[in-house]
Amino acid sequence: MPTRTTIPPTAAQRTRRADRRFGVRLLGAVAAAAAAAIPFALVLVLVESSWPPLRRVDAGAARRLHEFALEHPAWTGTLRILSDWVWDPATLRIAVALLTLWLLHRRAWRLAAWAAVTATGGALTGVLVKVVVERARPSLEDPVAQAPGYSFPSGHAMTATTSFAVLLLVLLPMVPRAWRALCWSVAVLSVLGVGFTRIALGVHWFSDVIGGWLLGAAVVVLTGWAFEAWRTDSGRRPTSVAEGLEPELTDEDPEPPAAVGHR
Repeated sequence: MPTRTTIPPTAAQRTRRADRRFGVRLLGAVAAAAAAAIPFALVLVLVESSWPPLRRVDAGAARRLHEFALEHPAWTGTLRILSDWVWDPATLRIAVALLTLWLLHRRAWRLAAWAAVTATGGALTGVLVKVVVERARPSLEDPVAQAPGYSFPSGHAMTATTSFAVLLLVLLPMVPRAWRALCWSVAVLSVLGVGFTRIALGVHWFSDVIGGWLLGAAVVVLTGWAFEAWRTDSGRRPTSVAEGLEPELTDEDPEPPAAVGHR
């Protein structure tokens, strides 16, 4: 009997298959983050309502920081500027949107899709968990700030986590190696600073901020896994977090061309 010869897929076929899997994995990653977030949030709120140690941490942090805010109005004003303008979710989302447009201009199609889905998926996950949990915000005498909506998770903390992760992981290849540690430091300190401002202004509990950080990180990890899987499927080498998601971004053509057909 004649022996059947297996013909290896062409580069176009391999890219097309990788793109199909990437789309499914990317959406699946966001869905997985949302599905995991809801029970996590419910458990956390149940624990907070009955476990004295966590309740004391939340109440103690809110009380002490609120007292300090009332005694130092200039300090409080600075926190409001940082929280309402510099680190406001709208500001960070605009930054990610501009970055996504730049990636499209660079023809980094898959990386642009990753940035957009990570930011959008994180925002939708946060809204979904807020609606499900319905946790009330801190109620303080003589508040120094007000915020609408529910409390858990902190939207500022979650948006800061996803946004700075996107900016960092996309732009690292464009940054000289000597400056990358500084970029990591700025991103981490900014995310921590966002959380601190929300607690200090009395609009979130400590556990709200922790929840926002953890859920934002979960979205980034899952969508980052989807992007790394696409690289493997398309025949690209594995990358490390230290070099960004797509080191080829500095090349003239950062990604393989989209496979729209087979000749």
